[in-house]
Amino acid sequence: MAFIGPQPPKAKRTAGLAIAMLALLTACSQQKQSLADYISAICASHFSGASSEETPFLEENISAMSKMMVEMGIAPSGDIDRDFVAMMVPHHQGAIDMARAELRFGRNERLKRMAQEIVVTQQQEIGAMQLAVGAPQGLRQSAVFDRAQ
Repeated sequence: MAFIGPQPPKAKRTAGLAIAMLALLTACSQQKQSLADYISAICASHFSGASSEETPFLEENISAMSKMMVEMGIAPSGDIDRDFVAMMVPHHQGAIDMARAELRFGRNERLKRMAQEIVVTQQQEIGAMQLAVGAPQGLRQSAVFDRAQ
Protein backbone atom coordinates (compact mmCIF):
# COMPACT_ATOMS: atom_id res chain seq x y z
CA MET A 1 0.00 0.00 0.00
CA ALA A 2 1.50 3.32 -1.06
CA PHE A 3 1.49 6.35 1.20
CA ILE A 4 -0.59 9.10 -0.38
CA GLY A 5 0.34 12.69 0.30
CA PRO A 6 3.57 14.35 1.25
CA GLN A 7 6.12 12.09 2.87
CA PRO A 8 7.37 13.20 6.28
CA PRO A 9 11.01 14.23 6.23
CA LYS A 10 13.38 11.34 6.81
CA ALA A 11 14.76 12.94 9.97
CA LYS A 12 11.26 13.07 11.51
CA ARG A 13 10.56 9.44 10.61
CA THR A 14 13.91 8.38 12.02
CA ALA A 15 13.38 10.35 15.24
CA GLY A 16 9.88 8.91 15.59
CA LEU A 17 11.19 5.39 15.10
CA ALA A 18 13.95 5.97 17.63
CA ILE A 19 11.48 7.25 20.22
CA ALA A 20 9.17 4.29 19.61
CA MET A 21 12.06 1.83 19.93
CA LEU A 22 13.27 3.49 23.13
CA ALA A 23 9.78 3.32 24.59
CA LEU A 24 9.51 -0.36 23.64
CA LEU A 25 12.91 -1.22 25.10
CA THR A 26 12.12 0.64 28.31
CA ALA A 27 8.73 -1.06 28.63
CA CYS A 28 10.28 -4.47 28.04
CA SER A 29 12.97 -3.83 30.64
CA GLN A 30 10.42 -2.79 33.24
CA GLN A 31 7.99 -5.64 32.63
CA LYS A 32 10.26 -8.62 32.21
CA GLN A 33 7.97 -11.25 33.71
CA SER A 34 4.92 -10.17 31.75
CA LEU A 35 6.97 -10.26 28.54
CA ALA A 36 8.14 -13.80 29.32
CA ASP A 37 4.55 -14.82 30.03
CA TYR A 38 3.41 -13.25 26.75
CA ILE A 39 6.09 -15.04 24.72
CA SER A 40 5.34 -18.34 26.42
CA ALA A 41 1.64 -17.94 25.69
CA ILE A 42 2.28 -17.23 22.00
CA CYS A 43 4.57 -20.23 21.66
CA ALA A 44 2.24 -22.49 23.63
CA SER A 45 -0.66 -21.63 21.34
CA HIS A 46 1.37 -22.53 18.26
CA PHE A 47 2.79 -25.71 19.78
CA SER A 48 -0.43 -26.98 21.38
CA GLY A 49 -0.77 -29.83 18.86
CA ALA A 50 2.73 -31.19 19.44
CA SER A 51 3.27 -34.84 20.22
CA SER A 52 4.30 -35.87 23.72
CA GLU A 53 7.64 -36.94 22.23
CA GLU A 54 8.29 -33.42 20.94
CA THR A 55 7.03 -31.58 24.04
CA PRO A 56 10.32 -31.54 26.01
CA PHE A 57 12.16 -30.11 23.00
CA LEU A 58 9.53 -27.42 22.49
CA GLU A 59 9.45 -26.57 26.20
CA GLU A 60 13.22 -26.00 26.18
CA ASN A 61 12.90 -23.81 23.10
CA ILE A 62 10.07 -21.75 24.59
CA SER A 63 12.15 -21.25 27.72
CA ALA A 64 15.21 -20.24 25.66
CA MET A 65 13.23 -17.80 23.50
CA SER A 66 11.44 -16.25 26.47
CA LYS A 67 14.67 -15.78 28.41
CA MET A 68 16.39 -14.33 25.33
CA MET A 69 13.64 -11.81 24.62
CA VAL A 70 13.41 -10.70 28.25
CA GLU A 71 17.18 -10.26 28.58
CA MET A 72 17.36 -8.36 25.29
CA GLY A 73 15.01 -5.75 26.78
CA ILE A 74 17.73 -3.56 28.23
CA ALA A 75 17.59 -0.06 29.64
CA PRO A 76 19.70 2.04 27.26
CA SER A 77 22.99 3.07 28.85
CA GLY A 78 23.89 5.88 26.48
CA ASP A 79 26.75 3.78 25.07
CA ILE A 80 25.67 2.32 21.73
CA ASP A 81 28.41 -0.30 21.67
CA ARG A 82 27.70 -1.49 25.21
CA ASP A 83 23.95 -1.58 24.47
CA PHE A 84 24.60 -3.57 21.29
CA VAL A 85 26.57 -6.15 23.24
CA ALA A 86 24.00 -6.17 26.04
CA MET A 87 21.33 -7.16 23.51
CA MET A 88 23.45 -9.48 21.38
CA VAL A 89 24.77 -11.61 24.24
CA PRO A 90 21.33 -12.93 25.22
CA HIS A 91 20.48 -13.31 21.52
CA HIS A 92 23.54 -15.52 21.06
CA GLN A 93 22.86 -17.34 24.35
CA GLY A 94 19.33 -18.06 23.11
CA ALA A 95 20.81 -19.64 19.98
CA ILE A 96 23.14 -21.72 22.19
CA ASP A 97 20.26 -22.88 24.38
CA MET A 98 18.15 -23.80 21.35
CA ALA A 99 21.08 -25.65 19.75
CA ARG A 100 21.60 -27.62 22.97
CA ALA A 101 17.95 -28.67 22.83
CA GLU A 102 18.57 -29.96 19.28
CA LEU A 103 21.62 -31.86 20.55
CA ARG A 104 19.56 -33.46 23.31
CA PHE A 105 16.43 -34.30 21.35
CA GLY A 106 17.29 -34.20 17.65
CA ARG A 107 17.86 -37.25 15.50
CA ASN A 108 19.37 -35.80 12.33
CA GLU A 109 23.14 -36.14 12.65
CA ARG A 110 23.79 -33.36 10.15
CA LEU A 111 21.63 -30.94 12.15
CA LYS A 112 23.22 -32.07 15.40
CA ARG A 113 26.67 -31.27 13.96
CA MET A 114 25.38 -27.86 12.93
CA ALA A 115 23.91 -27.35 16.41
CA GLN A 116 27.30 -28.15 17.94
CA GLU A 117 28.93 -25.60 15.63
CA ILE A 118 26.34 -23.03 16.71
CA VAL A 119 27.22 -23.64 20.37
CA VAL A 120 30.93 -23.18 19.74
CA THR A 121 30.75 -20.17 17.42
CA GLN A 122 28.12 -18.31 19.44
CA GLN A 123 30.17 -18.79 22.63
CA GLN A 124 33.23 -17.43 20.83
CA GLU A 125 31.28 -14.43 19.56
CA ILE A 126 29.91 -13.70 23.06
CA GLY A 127 33.47 -13.69 24.40
CA ALA A 128 34.70 -11.46 21.59
CA MET A 129 31.88 -8.94 22.11
CA GLN A 130 32.43 -8.86 25.86
CA LEU A 131 36.16 -8.35 25.31
CA ALA A 132 35.48 -5.53 22.84
CA VAL A 133 33.60 -3.52 25.48
CA GLY A 134 35.89 -4.46 28.37
CA ALA A 135 33.34 -6.65 30.15
CA PRO A 136 34.44 -9.78 32.02
CA GLN A 137 34.10 -12.84 29.82
CA GLY A 138 32.14 -15.96 30.63
CA LEU A 139 29.30 -14.36 32.57
CA ARG A 140 25.67 -14.15 31.55
CA GLN A 141 24.65 -10.82 30.02
CA SER A 142 22.64 -9.62 33.01
CA ALA A 143 25.51 -10.23 35.43
CA VAL A 144 28.02 -8.46 33.21
CA PHE A 145 26.03 -5.37 32.41
CA ASP A 146 24.28 -4.88 35.74
CA ARG A 147 27.71 -4.57 37.38
CA ALA A 148 29.23 -2.50 34.58
CA GLN A 149 26.61 0.28 34.63
